[in-house]
Amino acid sequence: MADGRTGAAQTRATWQRAAVRELLAETDEFRSAQQLHELLRRGGSTIGLTTVYRALQSLADAGELDVITIAGDEKLYRQCAGSGHHHHLVCRVCGRTREVDVPAAEKAATQLAARYGYDQVRHTVEIFGRCPECAASGA
Repeated sequence: MADGRTGAAQTRATWQRAAVRELLAETDEFRSAQQLHELLRRGGSTIGLTTVYRALQSLADAGELDVITIAGDEKLYRQCAGSGHHHHLVCRVCGRTREVDVPAAEKAATQLAARYGYDQVRHTVEIFGRCPECAASGA
């Protein structure tokens, strides 16, 4: 099943994209553009928020980032740990994320699309809960 990734070769190299990419490489959590912008500014960068959004979109278009949409249509970004199609378990308390395979979702998406004659199907599955550490701490 195609996951829409086109490869990093299309991404034009800029210092702004490099800064965003490096920052995302330091965390396993999904982050908003505003959070990333704030972290970059605290680190002394002069990058603007609009430029952060553009860099994130470019990196996502190139398949280098995972993107999830949460309540209110806010997008969160995370650097992909792997290159293949995958899904996420996301802690709604601390944001810790694990990439997981969900074979039942793959099968269901394929069967549902076929039943209605759809092709070139893509899907995402994000499962939100509390990670073991947050559950143990009562967070």
